[in-house]
Amino acid sequence: MASLTGLARGGVAGVTGATTSALAQFLLVVVVTRAFSAEQAGAFFTATALALMAAGVAKLDAGNGLVYFIARAQASEYLGISGYIRAALVPSVAVALAATVALLPHLGLLALALPAMVAADILLAATRGFGAMRPTVLLDGMLLPAGQLLLVSAAAVVAAPGWLPVAWALPYLPVLLLAAGSLRGRVPRARHLAGTGRELWRYTAPRSVAGAIQAVFQRLDIVIVALLGGPAQAAVYTAATRFKVVGQLANQGLAQAVQPRLVRALADGELARARQLYQVTTVWLVMLTWPVWLGYAALAPWLLRLLGSEYGSAAPVALVLAATMMVATACGMVDVVLTAAGHTTASLLNLVAATAITIALDVALIPAHGALGAALGWSGGMLAKNLLPLWQLHHRYGLRPFGRHSLAALRIRSWSAA
Repeated sequence: MASLTGLARGGVAGVTGATTSALAQFLLVVVVTRAFSAEQAGAFFTATALALMAAGVAKLDAGNGLVYFIARAQASEYLGISGYIRAALVPSVAVALAATVALLPHLGLLALALPAMVAADILLAATRGFGAMRPTVLLDGMLLPAGQLLLVSAAAVVAAPGWLPVAWALPYLPVLLLAAGSLRGRVPRARHLAGTGRELWRYTAPRSVAGAIQAVFQRLDIVIVALLGGPAQAAVYTAATRFKVVGQLANQGLAQAVQPRLVRALADGELARARQLYQVTTVWLVMLTWPVWLGYAALAPWLLRLLGSEYGSAAPVALVLAATMMVATACGMVDVVLTAAGHTTASLLNLVAATAITIALDVALIPAHGALGAALGWSGGMLAKNLLPLWQLHHRYGLRPFGRHSLAALRIRSWSAA
């Protein structure tokens, strides 16, 4: 019970940050869609989607690699961890700088934020490897989205659409500085161990490709809609699907809390413990997100009209989103469990399949159906992304998202202890 209490505390903290971030992001969409035309809003959403895709690729999934090695190094008092952190930062920031140069003509000043976006993400991941959720919750879950909302609102007040990308990017700088400060006191001073870089990237390399594909998969639909349907359709699609960030961030919040525990359990061969963690977090994820999806499906026509009259017709997109996310969350954190078990190549292949399905459906459906076609394409890829690892976990380990540990997760004592 004590270990579940620790997980509950970390999970509640992660979901609290995720909820705050999701609310701020939704309000940001409301501000942009109400203050600017659909074409201007679509151009902004497309630019930020490209920036997030580029940063996601440049991260090389080094943050998850750090969580893996830092969590495993607890028994050795984190010997050599500073070498792992340097080995994760240097290549990732170098790739981010290259992306900045390549995208500067297309994104302008927004491209200059890419190195800060990448470095901040990796440093915050390192703090989670040490078992600390507070820096991620406060900085990534609260400070960053609140700062973006404040500055974007200021750009809206002065009616300056050209400053929207800069206002969105600026908060990454204080997040980076504060993340570095949070990590400074946690890394023990010890001599550098040879081979840490090779060890880190031997594990992380397959996940680097998978992380890049995941980053593309999360936001490719917005870019494809802009290319095939125009910026106005991209704005409609972004607005209607903004609530999917609730599921993504809730899943991320729980995953950030449970990932180090899963790594340790599977590294020690404690399959029963891993099964417990998987089933408990799946129940929590369903309880937290299903009311949101059901409510969004019911209220979508009204909520979308808050964004502007031209957005009310996107209610079918919201229904596709809600149904798909309910299925996805019922699968639990399948990819987190799969990679914690060391099956990074299988995770990569799953993402390749999901992305290919999304692109094929988008190209086939967007020209005729616009935002709804993009939603159907995303739905096909999302279902593949969750159902494939679900089958693999059941086939390899007999793991299921629901089982005898599910009822234990519903006990009031587990939540009150949090």
